[in-house]
Amino acid sequence: MGSNSLFRLSRLNPAFSLHPKPDSPLLPARTRIAIKPNRHQLITRVSHPDSIINNSPTTSSPLPSSSHPVLFTNWTPPRPLWRGLSALVLAGQVAHRVLTGRVHRRNTLQQLQRVGPGSTGVSLLTAAFVGMAFTIQFVREFTRLGLHHSVGGVLALALSRELSPVVTAVVAAGRVGSAFAAELGTMQVSEQTDTLRVLGTQPVDYLVTPRVLACIVALPVLTLLCFTVGLASSAFLADTIFGVSVNIILDSARRALRPWDVLSAMIKSQVFGAVISVVSCAWGVTTHGGAKGVGESTTSAVVISLVGIFIADFALSYMFFQGAGDSLKSAMG
Repeated sequence: MGSNSLFRLSRLNPAFSLHPKPDSPLLPARTRIAIKPNRHQLITRVSHPDSIINNSPTTSSPLPSSSHPVLFTNWTPPRPLWRGLSALVLAGQVAHRVLTGRVHRRNTLQQLQRVGPGSTGVSLLTAAFVGMAFTIQFVREFTRLGLHHSVGGVLALALSRELSPVVTAVVAAGRVGSAFAAELGTMQVSEQTDTLRVLGTQPVDYLVTPRVLACIVALPVLTLLCFTVGLASSAFLADTIFGVSVNIILDSARRALRPWDVLSAMIKSQVFGAVISVVSCAWGVTTHGGAKGVGESTTSAVVISLVGIFIADFALSYMFFQGAGDSLKSAMG
């Protein structure tokens, strides 16, 4: 206990006087203190100088710790949650790069060739068989009801509004989205993305933005090609098997289609392309755990992309096509 603390203790009561006893030396560990109230002398031996704290005498028991546990110190968010947030952040970064013109043109052209011509064959083949399958169902029932003149209009509306954009997006998610997730995941676990940062290149500029732009640009073209091939295969099947002339199918489709039907299919394809590319790239750059993590990220990216496609399709269809329509009435002539 220092002299300042003893002086503060003596000031607690003015009637008491504090002075060391002259015949005993002052020791650092054991201090003899003489306190004289009015007429009696009381000698108190203080063995523990630290027993007086904050200018008031207390017991020698240690004070309880004042530290309190901080909330959420050991809590980590679920992996799907922070992956979803990373996808939103990645989409914002890509939009900022595109608006500011920070686009790697050579890499964008390479990815565009990969997404477009590389996916044309499987997309057209899928669209042809989907169109023929729907033709079998519609032509049988409509011919029985005597409505074979409206078959072409029904097929054209179904292909343009729903089947062509959704089928094209599903094929792209399985072929292109899985490749994006696997490539970026492998680069992430092998620390190639860190190497790009060391070299002064942002992975978002070099890897993510070209892939997103390629999907957004290529999918509307693929959708238009799939619609054409699907309608042509439907007309061929209706003519060869069910005896409905190709001219009847095409004329009914011409009367039923509106420019907005084709435009809405293009808008849907762009949205689907953005969903596929952003989800696949976000799942790829957040991969960890070696080869096993790459496989899990690829599978999860495809599944989440398909779910996002169907949700976006419902939302866009609800916004684009409200109220009663008269397209089939025009198709029936």
